[in-house]
Amino acid sequence: MSEAMTMTASTMAAPGLWATLKEDLACVFQRDPAARSTLEVLTTYPGVHAILAHRLSHRLWQNGWRFPARFLSFLSRTLTNVDIHPGATIGHRFFIDHGACVVIGETAEVGDDVTLYHGVTLGGTSWNKGKRHPTLADGVVVGAGAKILGPIHIGERVRVGANSVVVKDVPADRTVVGVPGRIVDTRVGTARPENGISLDHNLMPDPVAKSIACLIERIETLEKELAEIRHEPPPPDHSGECRTCTAGDLCCEHEAMH
Repeated sequence: MSEAMTMTASTMAAPGLWATLKEDLACVFQRDPAARSTLEVLTTYPGVHAILAHRLSHRLWQNGWRFPARFLSFLSRTLTNVDIHPGATIGHRFFIDHGACVVIGETAEVGDDVTLYHGVTLGGTSWNKGKRHPTLADGVVVGAGAKILGPIHIGERVRVGANSVVVKDVPADRTVVGVPGRIVDTRVGTARPENGISLDHNLMPDPVAKSIACLIERIETLEKELAEIRHEPPPPDHSGECRTCTAGDLCCEHEAMH
């Protein structure tokens, strides 16, 4: 009796293929304000086409139909320019925005409510068999052109900045930018948006610019001290000017950069 109850619970916990496809379609309207109708999404969104094809090829792969699964994946790649290996495990409500040049490897695992932008790669760093691709937990957002490489784990609600290269584990509720990826922000305890996804890539800090600003400030301090020792006039005061470059208002939009 307990085994029957366990089987019933597992069946209830795993919705059918049709229900999963409906979730994938519905999440587009939550994350893309440009989506206007179901017909438009079904006919003009390559990211949606790619995930629908993957759902089918993954079922074939799980049932041992390896060549049909790979062939369907190949056809999907040809039509959508999105390469998802049929062996990859992808959760519910997965969305590829502006689907193009996305690569997801065989042993990659993607949680629920994950969003990828164009040019994202979930790749491996080894030719050895076994787990060699990353695992993305629920609610992860990966910016355009980012690369997440190796059998690493990306925690819940992590944001990966555009063109970043992530090769190490990232705890939950962090923001990662740069090459190699560095944790630059922690959002633990902050309010989450209604749909649980934050897309504020423009608010991500720049660790390189911050380091340069600190170096410039240190140089100015040393110049003042050296001028006092030599009994020379103090160097010009650059307060109020950008500490990162000389582009002025063309570059710096926030007072925090000055």
